This record gives sequence, C-alpha cells and structure tokens, in this order.
Amino acid sequence: MDVDQILKLYAVGERNFQRVNLQEAELTNANLKGADFSYADLRQTRLGKTNFSQACLREVNLSEAILWGIDLSEADLYRAILREADLTGAKLIQTRLDEANLIKASLCGANLNAVKLSGSLLIQADFRPSSNQRTDLGYAVLTGADLSYADLRAASLHHANLDGAKLCRANLGRTMQWGDLATDLTEASLQGADLSYADLTSAILRKANLQGADLTGAILTDVELEGAIMPDGTLHD
Repeated sequence: MDVDQILKLYAVGERNFQRVNLQEAELTNANLKGADFSYADLRQTRLGKTNFSQACLREVNLSEAILWGIDLSEADLYRAILREADLTGAKLIQTRLDEANLIKASLCGANLNAVKLSGSLLIQADFRPSSNQRTDLGYAVLTGADLSYADLRAASLHHANLDGAKLCRANLGRTMQWGDLATDLTEASLQGADLSYADLTSAILRKANLQGADLTGAILTDVELEGAIMPDGTLHD
C-alpha cells in the first residue's frame, strides 16, 4: 500500500492501516486523525505537519523519521520506536509514549504538555527550545524514564513527575541562546531521581520535591530552591 492509496481509503472512511510499510515515504500536511497505524514500519519517513491526533500508533517504528511540526496530540504511541527521530516543534499534548524509545531524538520546541513518558528511553534526547518556542514538558509523566545525558536546557518541566527518573549527566542549565532562559522545574516531583553529575546551573526548583534524589557531583550554581524539599527531607527556606 502506498501513500496515495492510504489517503484515498482514509477519505472514504477507512481507518485501519495496521502493519503498513511506508518506509522512506513522504506524507506531509495530510490529515490522518484517528487512524490506526499500529505496528507500522514508518522508518525514515517524512511526515511533517501531518495530523495524527488521536491516532493509534502502538509499537510503530518511526526511527530516523522527519516529524517537524507533526500533531500527535492524544495519540497512543505505547512502545513506539522513535530513535533519532526529529520531532522539532511537534505537538504531543497528552500523548501516550510509555516505554517508547526516543534515544537521540530531537524534541526542540515541542509541546509535550501532560505527555506520558513513563519508562521511556530518552538517552541523549534534545529538548532545547527551537528558534521560536520553548519545549513544554509541563505536567509530563516521566516516572522511571531514562534521560541520561539529555539536553534539557531551558525546557519547561513545571509540575512534571520525574520520580525515579535517570538524569545522570543531563544538562538542565540556563542557556543564553534563546533569551537567557532557565530550565523550569517549579513544583516538579523528583523523588528518588538520579541527578548525579547533572548540570542544574540556574535551574528553577521552587517547591520541587527532591526527597531521596541523588545529587552526587551535580552542579547547583545559582539554583532556585525556595520551598523545595531536599534529598534528606528538609524544607529549603
């Protein structure tokens, strides 16, 4: 099945495209809202600005795909493979990405508000702002996620749940490149998180919960900790 066939079938009401092989295909600016592409092979595809909101993409393979500005809001990408995918400026509001593979993925300037990333692999992922917008991970669920070496400079993680997450050597520091923005972890939960050797320079951790977190070797220069619960359970004034 090729791109033209899929678009024609979708136009007449078909929604089931499970296990389709569209490797290296180009499907931009299309509307596939609510379609089912579970287990599909979409490696190295170009899906920029396509509407996949509320779609089912469980265990889909999107490795090395170009997904600039794609809309995956409320979509189900449980256990999806997005290794080295480019999701710059993507919309992933309330998207399910539990146990997904996002190793070395680019999420610059993406809107991930309330996204579910529990147990996902985000090693060396790039969450920096894009030229026109800040990466929004507010209220995201990242429990147990592996963000080791991830670039989270200036990302917004307010109220995010990072309990048990691995942030070893992650960069959560301030960046001058996009207007001197600081990483915002206001009221985030980081209970039992591994922040060893992470760069938290000028990060905002007001009212954050760091109880049981590992801060071994972390860079805490100019960190805002007003009202935060520290690793030993004490309240920072």
